[in-house]
Amino acid sequence: PLSSIHSSSFYVFHRKSQAQLLIVFAFFRWSLNGTLIDPGHDYRRRVSGGSLIISNLDKDQDSGVYQCTAFNTRGSILSRRASLQFAYLDNFKTQMVRSAVNVREGQGVVLLCGPPPHSGELTFAWIFNQYPYFVQQDSRRFISQETGSLYIAKVEPSDVGNYTCVVNNTITREKALSSPTPLVLRNDGVMGEYEPKIEVHFPDPVPAAKESMVKLECFALGNPVPEISWRRTSGVPFPSKVKMKNSNAVLEIPNFQQDDSGTYECIAENRRGKNVARGRISFHAKPHWIQTMTDSALSIEENLFWECKASGKPKPSYSWLKNGEQVMAEGRVQIENGALSITALNLSDSGMYQCVAENKHGTIYYSAQLMVLASAPHFSKTPLKTVLKARLGSEVTLECKPEASPPAISLWKKGNEILQRSERLSLFSNGTLQIANVTKRDAAIYTCVAKNQFGSASTSGRLIITEPTRLTVRPTNMEIIVGESIVLPCQIASDPALDVTFSWAFNGQLIDFRRDGDHYERVGGSLSGDLMIRNIQLNHGGKYVCVIDTDVESLSTSAILVVKAPPGPPDKVTVEEITDSTAQLSWTPGRDNGSPITGYSVQARTPFTVGWQAMDTVPEAVTGNMLTATVVGLNAWVEYEFRVVARNAIGLGEPSPSSAKTRTEDTIPDTAPTDVGGGGGTKSELVITWEPVPEELQNGDGFGYIIAFRPAGVVTWTRAVISTPGVSRYVFRNDTIPPFSPFDIKVGAYNNRGEGPFSTITTVYSAEDVPSVPPKRVRARSLSATQIEVMWEAVSDMPERVLGYEVVYWEDDTKPDTIGKVRITGNYTLVNITGLKANTAFYLSVAAFNTAGPGPQSAPINCTTKKPPPDRAPLNIQWTMIGSTLTLHWDPVVATETESKVTGYSVVVKKHRYNEINTIFTNKTKAELTLSASDNYLIQIKALSEGGEGVGSEPIHIHKLSMGARGSGAGHLSRVSLSALLIRSLFCSLW
Repeated sequence: PLSSIHSSSFYVFHRKSQAQLLIVFAFFRWSLNGTLIDPGHDYRRRVSGGSLIISNLDKDQDSGVYQCTAFNTRGSILSRRASLQFAYLDNFKTQMVRSAVNVREGQGVVLLCGPPPHSGELTFAWIFNQYPYFVQQDSRRFISQETGSLYIAKVEPSDVGNYTCVVNNTITREKALSSPTPLVLRNDGVMGEYEPKIEVHFPDPVPAAKESMVKLECFALGNPVPEISWRRTSGVPFPSKVKMKNSNAVLEIPNFQQDDSGTYECIAENRRGKNVARGRISFHAKPHWIQTMTDSALSIEENLFWECKASGKPKPSYSWLKNGEQVMAEGRVQIENGALSITALNLSDSGMYQCVAENKHGTIYYSAQLMVLASAPHFSKTPLKTVLKARLGSEVTLECKPEASPPAISLWKKGNEILQRSERLSLFSNGTLQIANVTKRDAAIYTCVAKNQFGSASTSGRLIITEPTRLTVRPTNMEIIVGESIVLPCQIASDPALDVTFSWAFNGQLIDFRRDGDHYERVGGSLSGDLMIRNIQLNHGGKYVCVIDTDVESLSTSAILVVKAPPGPPDKVTVEEITDSTAQLSWTPGRDNGSPITGYSVQARTPFTVGWQAMDTVPEAVTGNMLTATVVGLNAWVEYEFRVVARNAIGLGEPSPSSAKTRTEDTIPDTAPTDVGGGGGTKSELVITWEPVPEELQNGDGFGYIIAFRPAGVVTWTRAVISTPGVSRYVFRNDTIPPFSPFDIKVGAYNNRGEGPFSTITTVYSAEDVPSVPPKRVRARSLSATQIEVMWEAVSDMPERVLGYEVVYWEDDTKPDTIGKVRITGNYTLVNITGLKANTAFYLSVAAFNTAGPGPQSAPINCTTKKPPPDRAPLNIQWTMIGSTLTLHWDPVVATETESKVTGYSVVVKKHRYNEINTIFTNKTKAELTLSASDNYLIQIKALSEGGEGVGSEPIHIHKLSMGARGSGAGHLSRVSLSALLIRSLFCSLW
């Protein structure tokens, strides 16, 4: 596409007065292959608003390189060049008969396509025997989209037949079919195994443009069929954006960047050996501006220096254009790389200049205007102020800065008197007038007069002398408590002719009343700059300065504000002595922040607490002059951290840093296990459970549990010891234990220091027997390639409890080790087993279970999952959009012998705005949808079968801008418009 032309080339502003602008519009002309196009003598070509419109396109007359020139009375510039080409696809030679290819079984083969003459990108496919049976690519078969050839790594008897190459032009949608190529098996035996032979590989080097999509192909013949893998020789792993397709035969690198460059390897490998193809991908990028020039207006005889720089790979070269013509270096004009310099400018140097950066990937232009000025002096931009003010006794400076080309000579007048240098008056070469120690007699009208060879001009202003400003009320030093509010006064007496402004600084930084309005506010009248400070915080203490600025002077006054606050944090908290329940602490005090410390509180935390907890101390109240305390009520054998918080009359301060971690001494347990219970298990078992004692209550090393139990009504206890602190379950096994009989139980704790207390006595029941009867009438049916439904009849009429059912399943009946198990609780008699292998016979059995485990299994039954759905998506999808109706057509998906037969298709429609998904089912290879013109859509097509849903097609994106357009595949362009959008850019810039 053509680049847009820099806006400065469309129009030029020339200031005639403060209220008038002259706008110069641009005109346009076009060239083809360097020859000017004359729309007046060419009925097919016309220029409208800068756009070139061509009707009835002709391949021979309209192909080539186009360029637009924009020009007006100020100069001209060129657009970037654009190329117009025509896509086409000729037919194969019909009389050409392709010879049969004879190959042995197990041998690899390459079938050449040899596309006919064409222009534009092509895609390739192959028909096997007859339409619509297309060759499906897999690890054994590959169709190169570079050459169009078909590669079969290892020929099988099923490959015998006729092969036809199908060539599609992606731009014109034209299609061409070659003559069939017969593939015949030789009868001289089967080809033995041999190592991979790479037939498809990428060139070395591969140039890749920045942000482009890079596709590398690699495929090998071999027996067994080789596996393809990829790597970078640098060892750097592929980023997530890199994709491998067609059984790894194609490597895709989207959005190519410089980090992606390097040497890539394709490895083809089978058990007979391996082969490697490698190549280097080099990074290329078109030029991109990193430095440009700007429009310049310079006086006659001044010097011009412009420099532009561009990045790109290869490194760009530079050239310069003036009004569309090449600038040559000679005399006053010098060109070095991207720099242009012109010395001693004259009026003929004015015009439109363009810097051009170019490499083999593209050319970019940047334009700017040079105006060489020759004009009489004027003060339109720098007049003297109408009224000038100065404080009595001060020094006054009046500047005279006329605009003139060349620069003007200046003089000063006081009234009608021409001023000369004196003891108090200084006249500088740059036109500045300076008056020292001004008096009331210096008040007057002052005029600066400027002249050059083109004319003269003047500017005047009245000087007023004012009385000095005095401070009448100043702020004083103050003390205040955090959270309170105060007003710092700042008031003056000044000359009525002066404009006065007040500002405040805090600790050297100007206060921003808008940003810090929560705390600071200006109050008072026009001669008062009082500062209110609300909700004062500790960080508000410091030096405040009131600054008074007038037209002629600046004054300031200051005060110190001291803020009192709660104490700062204590420091160096140390554990001096520790027992199993107490700790002796010491610390150093922190800052009192202007108010004496009245007391301290101690806090602690352990690995078992959430945050810090207040602790009891001896003495109970720790006063401000105490720096030690004893903490009581600690848990034994626990690691503690302590910190201290101080308080004063203002409030509670920040806590100290924490002490070093210290562990209390150990002692015997003083807490029994809780939530003691149990029951369940398998036959002849007594299961006892409890809630383990938390680690912070175990009181020492060697912690464990003592379990005591007896049959209900018996006096003697049986004891067992468990030395693992985290265990919460004990199982006693004995064949004499009757099923489901009551026992008294209790659980105690111990550690290395001795035994602790027992829990209260609780009654639990021994284990029950497993169900004794298997379920009957077990049935199963296959729902899909991955799912089987199992049904049975509930078990009844037996003494044992039934809590639910368990289904086990396996593949090989000669090895019935369970590979899967599904258990459901409750009186259910149906379950679905999912995630199974397709087209596989499974054996299934059902058993009832309770807390003792599963009972006997039912007699095994078998059920075979359905064949899998086709693993190929619908191909050759074509769509047409007329108004809001979308019509879809696609090639049928044909199932292989190992796949479920296709029963229909689903069309999934996703509506972007509401993320809404609708699915339409059809048993045909076409569908018609009605879409809303106010939304974007994403459409995908899948084949349906008894085995489930097949692979989805590549998504089709329908944008709302496409609504009403004729279809994407069948339309033909009737004309093309190449637009520079110049007039629209002009008016956007102006208005």
